[in-house]
This record gives sequence, C-alpha cells and structure tokens, in this order.
Amino acid sequence: MDTHLSLSADALLGVIRAEFEQIPDPRAENASLALADVLMSGYALFALKDPSLLAFEERRATDRNLHTIFKIGQVPSDTQMRTLLDDVELASLRPVYRRVHQELAASGKLRPFVFLEGSYLVSLDGTGYFSSKKVHCPACQQKVNAKTGEMTYHHQLLGGVIIHPDLPQVIPLMPEPILRLDGEAKNDCERNAAKRFLDQLATDYPERVFTITEDALSPNAPHLREIRRHGYHFILGVKAGDHAHLFEQVARARQTERTTEYEVTEGQTVHRFSFIHGVALNQSNPDLLVNFIEYWEIRPGKTQHFSWVTDFTVTAANVMRLMRGGRARWKVENETFNTLKNQGYHFEHNFGHGQHNLSVVFAVLMMLAFLVDQIQHLGDALFQAALKKTKRLCRLWEKLHALFTTLEFKSMADLFQAIAYGYIAMVTIGTSL
Repeated sequence: MDTHLSLSADALLGVIRAEFEQIPDPRAENASLALADVLMSGYALFALKDPSLLAFEERRATDRNLHTIFKIGQVPSDTQMRTLLDDVELASLRPVYRRVHQELAASGKLRPFVFLEGSYLVSLDGTGYFSSKKVHCPACQQKVNAKTGEMTYHHQLLGGVIIHPDLPQVIPLMPEPILRLDGEAKNDCERNAAKRFLDQLATDYPERVFTITEDALSPNAPHLREIRRHGYHFILGVKAGDHAHLFEQVARARQTERTTEYEVTEGQTVHRFSFIHGVALNQSNPDLLVNFIEYWEIRPGKTQHFSWVTDFTVTAANVMRLMRGGRARWKVENETFNTLKNQGYHFEHNFGHGQHNLSVVFAVLMMLAFLVDQIQHLGDALFQAALKKTKRLCRLWEKLHALFTTLEFKSMADLFQAIAYGYIAMVTIGTSL
C-alpha cells in the first residue's frame, strides 16, 4: 500500500493546529482558553464522529488522547465551545482548507484527479443541514407555509468537491454557506452562493483550472458567464422542459444531418451519442453559444437518457470521457452529502445553532474532518489497513471511537495500527522498536 508521510493523520493534525493558531482572537490577550484549543476541540468532535456535544463533554475531563493526539492544551466545556465558536468568522477558516490542499498537491496524490485538458472536475450542489420551527438566528433562511402561515427556519450550504469518474474518493473544497446576509430582507439563493464559490475558488487556487459539473437546474446565462470569466470549463446537465429553445435547435440540426451521431458497444451495453457545436443556450441570449451532447445508455431491458452542455470541443475521441464526467456529478450527493448524513458524521444533527456563526462553523469543521478522512483514504497505509479490517466506514468509526475512549494512544497512527492489527500487536511492535 502506498503512503505519504505528509498525508498521515498526525501530520495533517499538525497542519490544522498550526493554521488554527494563526486565526486572530478578538478577546483579551489574557483569555484563559486559547481559541486554537477551542477550534481544535470542534474539529476533534467531528474527527471522532461524536454524535453530539454532550458525548464530547462527557469524556473531555478524563480523555488524555485529546491532549496527546489533538494537542489540545485545555479542552473547553460544551458551553464554552458554543460561545467561542459562535463568533469565529468563516473567512478565517479558509486558509486551513488551502493548506491541507497544498499538502495533498505536494504529495502527488492530487495528480490522478486531473480530468481533461489539465483541469480538475468539480461537482457543485446545495444541501440543507439544519431546520427548526423555533430555533433561529438572523442568518437563517425562512420559509412560510402558505396554508398555515407557520415559519420554518433553515440553514443550507453549497458544497463543492473535486471528483474523478474513475476514483471513489472525493476531495472537498471550502463550502459556501447559503445565508440571509446582514441587511437583506430576502433569502439567499444557490445561484448567489455559486458566484461567491467561484470567486473564492479562483482566489484560493489561482494555479488550477477547473471543470464545473452541475445538475440541470444550473445552466443559465449569468452562471455560464461567471464560469467563463474565471477561465473554467463546464459540463452542465440540461433538460428539454427547462431549455426548450436549445432542444428545438438540436432537433432542427438533426433533421438536416448537422449533428454528429456516434456509437460505441461495450459488451451488452450500447453507448449512443449525438452532439453538435455552437448552439444558443436560450432565446434570450443568442450570443451565448454552447456545445451540446445527448447520450443514451442502452442495455437489455433498460435505456437511460442524459444530455449536457459544455464548452469543450466534442469529438468521437473525448465524448465518452465527457459523458463520464457529466454522470460523475452525482458524487457530490452520494459520496459527499449522503456519506455525511448516513455514514457516522451526523451532518443533520444540531450540534449548536448560536446567534451568529456557530451552526455554519460546525458544518465547515465537519467538512474539514471529512476532507482529512478522504485524504487518508487516498494516501495513508494505516488508515487503508484499518478500513480494510473493519470493511465499512461506520464500523471503522465505531472502532476508532471505542478505542479512543478506553485506551491511551500517542498518535492517530498508533490508533489505526491497533484497529488494523490489534492492540496487543501494536504494543508488541512498539516494545520491539
């Protein structure tokens, strides 16, 4: 199994701790509890997959591993954590994502994610993670029941992950919250969040080119112009019901044989393509030209149909790759949001709402823990061995949580080694060394 020292859990914990120490603390210099300790405790909450702050609180006073592994000097109480994280500015957490991505790139483990023409494929989608009819803050989105007038308050974010059709891992980027901004009477929306996300992506990673892939709700003229403004590519789903003018152009082109028809057979599966260049996205923007791909996957007894618009020049040589890139869009839902909700991260649990930033700070820290886990899956042999032994992520988290709570370890490497090879074997190896 391949490994890289800079991608070990302990190395990345050191990187994260160092970045947290750079975040300015607006409190007095003699504050008894260091902000870096509070942030590291919040991160540990999600790295250990605790189901609630109460679970974290119950063992904080007796758990030596929080000090030795996470390098937390003083572990805050649940009340202290909520109070202090509520005032943390989201922008101050962005550098830690950049730094972790730098470690990943320097290791060479990001290189296999290059998708097409040197670009990295990024899937974007929004999701909710908090909803309540009572608890709320000024940044909450609001939805009124048309029949009862009852108000529901909720939080959402726009998630973006680097993906590749041939790789199971996803590499999260700093998410963009969808929040009611100060002084705004209306809800924020996914379209505005996407604009902010792209702006930050270009700022954080100016050396990279990205290909943006999204579902059929995303292709609109302002969004495509934003993508192009940053020099990025796109593969965006489209549907006839939402883009009637586009599909009418394609139908006329097909009648006059101006589309390219292409077919590939793999075993019992037929991949049928039809594509054309230079059609208008919609009637209101005749100057905004896109390339169009229509695809049918034909198997015995079942046919699936998809269509996309892209700025890539489509050829028989790359249309299969473009199709696979477009279909990989679902990884932001299944491999990211569904994993966070159903594989031990407790994404939809309310760890604390606060009055300012607490809810979204917790969400960003959880996504950071998920980023580190995905990198471990890519580049740390001990993590891979522990996962192989437990067979499922949920089982791995259960084992990690149980050992962390009951035994003392010097490092995450020791903990993963104990899971993979047994605690006695780990002690024996340590003694022989």
